[in-house]
Amino acid sequence: MSKTSKNIVYYSILYLISVAGILLFNYDPYKNTSYFTTTKAGETIETEVVELKFPKPEFVRGLYLTAYSAGSEDYRKNILAAMKDSRINSVVIDIKDYSGYILYDSQIQELKDIKATKNRIANITEVLAEFHQAGIYTIARQTVFQDPVLAPARPELAMKTKAGNIWHDNNGLAWLDPKNKDVWNYNLAIAQEAVELGFDEINFDYMRYPSDGNMANLSYSLPEGKTKAQVMDDFFKFLSDNLSDKTNISVDMFGLVMDHTDDDYDLNIGQRASDAANHFDYISPMMYPSHYPLNYLGYTNSAEHPGPVIAYGLRISEPALADKRAKVRPWIQAFHMRATYDSAKIEAQIDAVENATTTEGWLLWNARNYYPDYIF
Repeated sequence: MSKTSKNIVYYSILYLISVAGILLFNYDPYKNTSYFTTTKAGETIETEVVELKFPKPEFVRGLYLTAYSAGSEDYRKNILAAMKDSRINSVVIDIKDYSGYILYDSQIQELKDIKATKNRIANITEVLAEFHQAGIYTIARQTVFQDPVLAPARPELAMKTKAGNIWHDNNGLAWLDPKNKDVWNYNLAIAQEAVELGFDEINFDYMRYPSDGNMANLSYSLPEGKTKAQVMDDFFKFLSDNLSDKTNISVDMFGLVMDHTDDDYDLNIGQRASDAANHFDYISPMMYPSHYPLNYLGYTNSAEHPGPVIAYGLRISEPALADKRAKVRPWIQAFHMRATYDSAKIEAQIDAVENATTTEGWLLWNARNYYPDYIF
C-alpha cells in the first residue's frame, strides 16, 4: 500500500471514530472533548471528560490562508479538492492579522467592548470540521504586538514616542508594548478561545519589537536590567506555561535569526531562535530568499538561489537547536520577488528543508493564496 493510501485509510478510520463518538458518547468535535455519563442505582454519575486531539502529521506540509479564503465556501471547496491525495496536509488560517481585528465572531467580552472583531470566517467550527474531515491539520495564525485596534482603544498598552504619544511604523500601524502583562493576557485569551473552537495549533506572529518607522523617536522603556530579548523570552515562557498542556504552539521569526543562534544578537527586535526554541513546539523562521541581503552568501541576487540560501541557515543553526524543545518548520517562498518563483524554485526550498536534520515541516506563504497545481 502506498504512503498516500495509508494516510487515506488512517484519516478515514479517525473520522469514523469521531462519528461514532458523536452518536454514542455525545462527542463534541469542535471542543475536542467527550462527555461520558453513566447511572448507578438510578443516580447520574458525575461526567468524565476525556480530551481528544486531531493528530499532527509527522511532517507538516502546509499552506497559508487568509480569513477571507478560509471563510469562502467556493475557495474552500477548491482548495480541499486540490489537497485531496496531495502532499499538503495542513493549513495556517488567520484569526488575527496585521489589522488587529479578530476575524471570527469572538465571544471574548473585551474584544466586544472595543469592537475588535470582524466576522470574516462565519461558522468557524464548521469550517474547521471540513478541514478535519479531509485529514487536514489546522493552525491558527495570530499576530501579537502589531495591533492598531487595541493600541488606540487602550493607549496605556501602546508603544509610545519619546513625547508620550502612540508610536506608528512606516505603514501607520500602532504596536503594543511587549512587556505589558495586560497585552500578554489579551493575546492569551484569544489563543485559548481558538483552541476551544477546535484549532490544532496556535502560530504566533509579530512576536517582536518594531523593525521599521521612526525608530529614533520610539521609547522602549524597558524594565530595569532587561533587554528586548529578555522581555520576549519572558513572554515566550508565559505562553508556554499557559498553553502547552492544551495545544501545540509555534512562533514566526525573521529568517536571519538562523544566522545568529551562536551569539546574542537579537536583530534589534528581541528575536533569538535559541530562546524561542526552549518554549515552543515549532519555530518558523520566514526564510524567504527574496528577503535576504541581495549579495547574501556572495550571490549577485540571493533570491535566484533559494535552495542554498535556506540550506545554509538550517545547517549553521543545527548545533544550537539540536537539543531544544522546538523543531524548525520554516515559512518558504511561494511568491515572486526579485525572481520568478516557479516550480523549480519552490521545490529547491522544499528539498533544503526536508534534507535538514532539525526540521519537521514547511509552510508555503503566498499573501494572495494563489497556489498553482504544482504546489500539490
